[in-house]
Amino acid sequence: MPDTRIVTASAKENVAYMNQILPVKDSFDLVQRDLVIGEREASFFFIDGFMKDEVMLKIMDSFLSVAKEDMPGSATGFARQCLPYVEVDTISDFDQVLRNLLSGTTCLFIDGYEACLVIDCRTYPARSVGEPEKDKSLRGSRDGFVETIVFNTALIRRRIRDPHLVMQMMEIGDSSRTDVALCYMSDRADEALLKNVEKRLQSIHTGDLRMNQQSLAEELFKRKWFNPFPKFKFTERPDTAAACLLEGKVVILVDNSPSAMILPTSILDIIEEANDYYFPTLTQIYLKFSRGLITFLTVFLTPVFLLFMQNLNWLPEVFRFVAIRDTVNIPLVFQLLMLELAIDGLRLAALNTPSMLSTPLSVIAGIVMGEFSVQSGWFNSEVMLYMAFVAVANYTQPNFELGYALKFMRLLLLILTALFNWVGFAAGCVIVICSICFNKTLSGRSYLNIKLN
Repeated sequence: MPDTRIVTASAKENVAYMNQILPVKDSFDLVQRDLVIGEREASFFFIDGFMKDEVMLKIMDSFLSVAKEDMPGSATGFARQCLPYVEVDTISDFDQVLRNLLSGTTCLFIDGYEACLVIDCRTYPARSVGEPEKDKSLRGSRDGFVETIVFNTALIRRRIRDPHLVMQMMEIGDSSRTDVALCYMSDRADEALLKNVEKRLQSIHTGDLRMNQQSLAEELFKRKWFNPFPKFKFTERPDTAAACLLEGKVVILVDNSPSAMILPTSILDIIEEANDYYFPTLTQIYLKFSRGLITFLTVFLTPVFLLFMQNLNWLPEVFRFVAIRDTVNIPLVFQLLMLELAIDGLRLAALNTPSMLSTPLSVIAGIVMGEFSVQSGWFNSEVMLYMAFVAVANYTQPNFELGYALKFMRLLLLILTALFNWVGFAAGCVIVICSICFNKTLSGRSYLNIKLN
């Protein structure tokens, strides 16, 4: 429940209440600093590690020169006349005081003032604004979002110097009180979508956003477990987020998350990347077409290969060379499924392998999975070739979640084709198409950008 207690004019009462609520004596990083300002008792409360020491030293030094007769009659007057800093606010209820303090601001109580002076001289630990590892561009900018939301909003403001750009800040989570910024162009964003997003954000009642942006996405839109296609587009590039804002879309930033959530979205938006916009028109069309074709092949290449191997009489004469000539010791469908699992195992191993060992382990894995597995009779060379193409092709589109959604569709097609031959393949194709067409997103539109009622 929110704290409804009001700040009183007695500094001793306010300090006693703060010590009652906060574990100041037990937590080393919660600091209380008592001093005298204009012959009045005063106390600072701040979190060590969030405060700029040099700024606070200068502020405290200015307080030493304040005489008793110079003290204004209200906290607002003191902030205007005696507090030489830009970001200062006065707060009267303790709920807001505690929220600001735990967010990193410095809170000052002065005897005789029925309000708390909040000084925003905080600084957050942050890494450098470097190019993201995932969304790289050949000719674009080399900066990327970080885990600090203020830095991320500044990266967008740097690109859009328009008074219509609105960044609405709110807090979500009773315990975490995570900062969430809703960004949009007031003259371009769809009003119905904007109101829908605002309503959903304000109606979220949860204890915390423990997984930051993913937790927020799950709270915004309760997805169906059987449809793996992503509901949102994410990007770590400020230029991509700025371009989407200028197109009239809505961007959501979450503190402690180095990516932006973009609404509305479709499958065409998700498979786009920054390189599509940094090249001439003809090159853009070629890149988009090639990525779309490769994405299509990642889903249907191995199921179609399995279907033709089960029905060799369907294979045209010109494509007879793709037929398997070696001995098949293990059924093709089991070879394909085993390789699907093995590829994921290699991917997980690469994520957890120290960088100094990644090269030798990659060589060992390539030899074992390639030459030796074929010679030992576990896999056929044709199966290894097609699965190698699928494994590499998954990285042609930037969205990691979409890659796994396509993988699940491919596995479904393989299993249905192995069980029911061409009937299963046809049924699997229908399921894939329906999963895309009826994948309703938060904006009310499907992946094909069709309005759904």
